[in-house]
This record gives sequence, C-alpha cells and structure tokens, in this order.
Amino acid sequence: MDDALRRRSVGAPAARSALLTVLGEYVLGAREGVWQETLISALGTLGYRTQAARQALARSVTAGWLRTERHGRRSRVRLTAQTAAMLSAGAERIYGFGAPWEWDGRWLLVVLRVPEERREIRHRMRTRLAWEGFGSIGGGLWISPHVEREAGLREMSADGAVAELLSFHGELGELGDARRVIADAWDLGGVADAYRAFIAEFRRLRPRTPEATFRAQTGLVHAWRKFPFLDPDLPEAMLPAGWPRSRAHGLFAERHALWHERAQEYFRSLEAGGETQPGRKAA
Repeated sequence: MDDALRRRSVGAPAARSALLTVLGEYVLGAREGVWQETLISALGTLGYRTQAARQALARSVTAGWLRTERHGRRSRVRLTAQTAAMLSAGAERIYGFGAPWEWDGRWLLVVLRVPEERREIRHRMRTRLAWEGFGSIGGGLWISPHVEREAGLREMSADGAVAELLSFHGELGELGDARRVIADAWDLGGVADAYRAFIAEFRRLRPRTPEATFRAQTGLVHAWRKFPFLDPDLPEAMLPAGWPRSRAHGLFAERHALWHERAQEYFRSLEAGGETQPGRKAA
C-alpha cells in the first residue's frame, strides 16, 4: 500500500486529506465516478478555496490516486484500483473498529532486522508497524495482541533483501509486569486524550441544514478514521480504568447513522448540479 496515500487518508484536514475522506464516504461505491466540479464543490463546502481544491485533485491524479475522463468541457473523476482498495480496506477497519472483542492471551511478536546503515528503510518499517498497531519494546521487537494481523505483514516482508521480519506467537510468562510492557510500548495517555477531544467536539454538534450535516458527517468520519491507527485496540482487561473508547465509539456510531442519509443526499445534490457553488467558504 502506498505510504503517502495512507498518511493522507488519516492526516490533518488539508485539502488532499479531506478529499480522500470525501472519496471514501461518498464516492467509493460509485462505479461511474463523479464530476470534477462535484468534488470541488464538496471541498468548498468544507471550507477549502477553489484553487486549493483543484490543486488537491490535480496532485491526486498525478500521484495515480485518481484518474479523469474528459466529457466535452467537463471531467469525470474515478478512483484508481489502488485507491479503491485502500479506501475499501480503510472502511472495513474504520466501521468495524471499537467494539469489544475476546482475546485468547496470545501475542504476536515481530523482530525487525535492518542493516544499520539503512536508516531510511528502518524508519519506514517502524512507521508501517506502528500504523498496524504494533508497539515497540526495544531491540527491534514489536508486539501486538492481534495475532491475525500477521497476514498483513507479508507485504512488508517483500523488502526481504534489505529488511527482515521474523514473527512469533507467544504468551507472557511469569517474569515481568504486563502493564509496564504496555506502558512502554504504547502512549495510551495520548490516545485517551484524543478520544476525549473527539467526544467533546461531536457530542454537542447539532447540524440543522443539509450543508451543515455534510460538514459534520465528513468531519466525524475524518476524525474517527485516525483511531484504528492511533489505538492498538488492546483487550479490555489491559486498559486503564475509565478508558474512553467505548464512549467515543458509541458516539461515532450514533452520529454517523443519524447524519448518513442527509449527508449523502447533499452530496448527490452537488453531483446533480445543486445550489452550492465551488469554493464557497463554509460557514
């Protein structure tokens, strides 16, 4: 998977990151794609100027994330196969994330071996492991309670000529403190703060118009989609008391269902040539 594409999909709400959220939420299932003007109008509703929206589209096409087809003076925009696959995998992870799950006590341990002089490769591999929810406990050893994520490491191991990954399954023995291991491997305090900020931002939000609902829904999804990459999704028994994930997950599910149809209708109105003009600054 393209690392730049992945970073943009959950990055700060710059125009290209916001564009990917719009594509995943409103365009992913549209086989015929959408008009270029629809995406420019959508980004305008989110507060981006026409020039920034056009640049985001042009750079996404240049990067191979999107492709365009001319229809007279207009252009139809479609997802490339790579982008569609990334957004589909992201949607599955986003909407399936946050529910309680049963753990069998097994850890997935991964040893990362990279030649000392290949620092750029080491940085990239560490970043990828962190994206997949692994925590580092030093010495090139990474851990996760999700043994099923081993399959996702096969793509990374394709760089075997330079970097080597070794995986093991195991349980924590009698030596050592599990809570200290977890505290060393992950910044749970930072994750909890992010959940609380999410709750504070969206729990009081009550959009009254279709345009405001579109902004709220898109912002909700963009904010939530970061958590599968921030939160290692540890078993409940390992989490601190008062862990805010369940409250944040409940809020996301409730608001997303409440705003879904109205936000989709608003996007369809843009595709049909609705009243919102490209580049209009969001209120």
